[in-house]
Amino acid sequence: QVNSKQGGSACKEKQVVLLSPVGKIEISGCETGVHEIKLPKVSLLPRGAECSVACEVCEGAEDMPEPLQQCTAWLRAYFCEPATTETLPLPAFHHPLLQRDSFTRRVLWTLLKDVKLGEAVSYKQLADLAGNSRAARAVGGAMRSNPV
Repeated sequence: QVNSKQGGSACKEKQVVLLSPVGKIEISGCETGVHEIKLPKVSLLPRGAECSVACEVCEGAEDMPEPLQQCTAWLRAYFCEPATTETLPLPAFHHPLLQRDSFTRRVLWTLLKDVKLGEAVSYKQLADLAGNSRAARAVGGAMRSNPV
């Protein structure tokens, strides 16, 4: 369970596992938003696996909160129909790291808002976008703790 920012009450966290072309992706969250997305360390799918087969929720489909439904829909589109991702809403995020006011939060939100899908940026470029051109090492630390 994760404490929310409002009053410190605990979230009722759910977990979903999405079978994808890169393996099993674990997504956790609550009614308020996505807490974390964990990618597999090693691809587990056989070569040639079809997207239509490989982009399905394999665990936790029952009583899935709206943010997790939006997240799985977005990831399914990303792997199977990338052109449609721009039309889908991003789910709300509710990890404590993204709630408190910090440089890490600013970096992660900048990454989400200002770096386009498939675009690569250096830590220095991301530091510039986040408003502190001398903070490339701090950006590296923020990215290391990125829950999504």
